[in-house]
Amino acid sequence: MKKTKLCIAAGIAAISFGFIGKADKTLKEVYKKDFYIGAALNGRQIAGQDAKSTAIIERQFSTISPENILKWGPIHPQPETYNFDLADRYVALGEKNKMFVVGHTLVWHQQTPDWVFQGDNGNNASKEVLLKRMEDHIATVAGRYKGRINGWDVVNEALNDDGTLRKSKWLQITGEEYLERAFKAAQKADPKAELYYNDYNMWKPAKRDGAIQLAQNLKKKGAKVDGIGMQGHWGLKNPSLEQIEASIVAISKAGFKVMITELDIDVLPNPSNRQGADIDATFDFEEKYNLYTTGLPDSVQQQLTERYAEIFKLFRKHSDKISRITFWGVTDNDSWLNDWPMRGRTSYPLLFDRQYQPKPAFNAVLQAAAK
Repeated sequence: MKKTKLCIAAGIAAISFGFIGKADKTLKEVYKKDFYIGAALNGRQIAGQDAKSTAIIERQFSTISPENILKWGPIHPQPETYNFDLADRYVALGEKNKMFVVGHTLVWHQQTPDWVFQGDNGNNASKEVLLKRMEDHIATVAGRYKGRINGWDVVNEALNDDGTLRKSKWLQITGEEYLERAFKAAQKADPKAELYYNDYNMWKPAKRDGAIQLAQNLKKKGAKVDGIGMQGHWGLKNPSLEQIEASIVAISKAGFKVMITELDIDVLPNPSNRQGADIDATFDFEEKYNLYTTGLPDSVQQQLTERYAEIFKLFRKHSDKISRITFWGVTDNDSWLNDWPMRGRTSYPLLFDRQYQPKPAFNAVLQAAAK
């Protein structure tokens, strides 16, 4: 075992068995000079119905993302209906705490109401109608928060794992034009906001290269693309640190900011073999994929802790390339992984447990920031 591995292992053992107590320092303090660090918030947290989570959010994080409330379905369910109440509260929460506020997401093939793609006769809408609906949606939503939302995930998950464009309704009806029009509409709605492309499995070379090519082609067409988000829905062993690092370096070298946008570490076995985060890839419940219903064994807790320590050591190494790290949730109780890829799992992917307490992994992430 290499010396660095031995040092990490010794530190993890100290954290796991209580030799390092609850730190007074916070995530946003220790990483202030490196990158923003934040979490995705759910509707209850945004509405102020989870005071314990609010305390963690306000104390620990310098950036926030909305888990669902700014997606098309929740905010624009009918042609003439917009639900801005929670979105307004979300932005106000970020402003109150002087956070970097992220908008997620303007264009996605999921959670978009059927009416968006339908014409008057029940068939698909025409290309012109669909593009106008998209541009009106972006102008209304991004325009409402002009100067208040600092960065937008403009297009989300438009690629297959081989780097080709996903055959979504957007692509089927408009061709590639929707990509260019979406980014240009977002820039028009808020010229100063940062604009991003966001996707999962970006550690795969083909998908990473596809995203880079997509972003570069958009820029050649005069669209503004500031960064590429790498969703961090990872496991205890996969992807490897080398695979993650290669994509961080490649994206930065291509001239784009790197964000780790949806970080969580799934400790449970996964029937999809960790191949993605496509919410359509669901399975019937089986107990063999829900191993730790009464708590996480110490041995697995230690693996999770070491995984987070190694990942954040890597992030710090490339802090000149990474602008933001966002956990996908605040506590284990909030995680989408409790219901994906099957409903009813007891998942443990984040830094805070179901009792709102910091896990050993939390201290490991703090320790990774030490000089």
